[in-house]
Amino acid sequence: MKTATSRALLVLASLVLAGSALARSSDRNEPMTIDAGAQSGTLTGDGKTTLSQGVIITQGTLDLRSADAEIHLRGGEPVRVIFNGRQATMKQQLDDGSWMDAKADRIDYDVTSEIITLTGNYNVVSARGTNAGQRMVYNTRTGEMNSGGDGTRVRTVIQPKNKTATPAAGQGKK
Repeated sequence: MKTATSRALLVLASLVLAGSALARSSDRNEPMTIDAGAQSGTLTGDGKTTLSQGVIITQGTLDLRSADAEIHLRGGEPVRVIFNGRQATMKQQLDDGSWMDAKADRIDYDVTSEIITLTGNYNVVSARGTNAGQRMVYNTRTGEMNSGGDGTRVRTVIQPKNKTATPAAGQGKK
């Protein structure tokens, strides 16, 4: 039982957004801590385990927090993990040393298809830019992202590669 519990919880945290090619790869080799006010359900066979009353998962630089989480199992293996809260948050350092922060009312990770869906006032911030809206679907295998199209607006801000300030027009060297 302990092995199944450890394996399920490892997948729960490490696969949430770790499929992103930029996530700190060394985090997967660090110990994982899962802290929740309560846990109920099964971690073997088919079924669901619920973590509630404030869920905090840390592994290396990964820090994931939500009001509650659900682990759906098939054959004792996690197939879907859902984090709920207003807002569920995730912070992780990337391999380049910068940080990525994500927030959403719901973070739904389909382990089988490796697709993450952020729903409800999501916001993703990194050194490369920001993306915010009501719903984003991200394929961790391909890097493809889809958002909007549901009558709501999506806002993306992309930071310039060269952040060195350039003189405004007419303010060249004298």
